[in-house]
Amino acid sequence: MKMLVCIIDNFYADYVERNLREKGYRMTELASSGGFLKRGNTTFLFGVEEVDLKELRQSLQEACLNLEKKKQRKAKQVHRYTSFLMDVKDTAPLFAIH
Repeated sequence: MKMLVCIIDNFYADYVERNLREKGYRMTELASSGGFLKRGNTTFLFGVEEVDLKELRQSLQEACLNLEKKKQRKAKQVHRYTSFLMDVKDTAPLFAIH
């Protein structure tokens, strides 16, 4: 199991969320601003099996490109989102149950 952390520009966030939920992806959404990219962003956390990772990444990219086409807007920056991939076994639980 992997966790994909995706920090996405707010322009894309609602469309990406709706589009990926329609495809059956489950995610946790965190509002984020400042710090890392110094803009209004939304962070999505996806739990995904490694075999499904390529399809998830392709779905993210397609959702962003489809929105640009729909809104007739080109991306102002080089990257529409930044993502990090982690093994779930490498993450630490927030609360340890003893």
